[in-house]
Amino acid sequence: MVPATNEFEGSNTVRIYNLLVHGAVFESVPVHPHVLPIVEGVLDEGCLVSSLSSISIDPGETAQPIHADDQLIPIPKPHPPTVCNSMWALTDFTDENGATRIVPGSHRLNRKPAAAEATAESVALEAPAGSIVVMESRVWHKTGNNRTRDSRRAGIFAWYTRPIYRQQENWFLSLNPAVRQFASETMLVLLGYRTEGLGLVNGKSPA
Repeated sequence: MVPATNEFEGSNTVRIYNLLVHGAVFESVPVHPHVLPIVEGVLDEGCLVSSLSSISIDPGETAQPIHADDQLIPIPKPHPPTVCNSMWALTDFTDENGATRIVPGSHRLNRKPAAAEATAESVALEAPAGSIVVMESRVWHKTGNNRTRDSRRAGIFAWYTRPIYRQQENWFLSLNPAVRQFASETMLVLLGYRTEGLGLVNGKSPA
């Protein structure tokens, strides 16, 4: 995969989207019993998995602008949490190698950061490899600056949303049919294939 060429995605960052098409091992991430109940506690049961991707921050990468994950959903603020993100550390997340940085308490502001706050003071979410961090959408955050010479910061990111909002990944078009055929009941709900009331096909659940 080739790094992006914009400030937000990074010029020394490798992103792989739609991990569900890259092997059955990734199917266990969105439904993990230590993570999904926490996400449902934020978004309620029936939430959807919006995207599943990996992000690898290579040495020399600069920091992202501060942002909030609910900025893509144009509804008036204040509002309840709309998105929840789980970050799985495949390598150690350290201040030096670009660990995600947050602005503590920013979710209580109920607004997105202004342009002048793109470099607001933040703290690194340092975590050893194997850790999982769950963060709700209103928290201001950014990918940090990888100041190391030879240390890549790699993680998997599962993004969830409430069922009334559009998912970031269009699973109906991007998934291999075999993934849908053999997915668990929980995964089918998270992908939007088993639903009640919204997202129907001729009045019935897509499954």
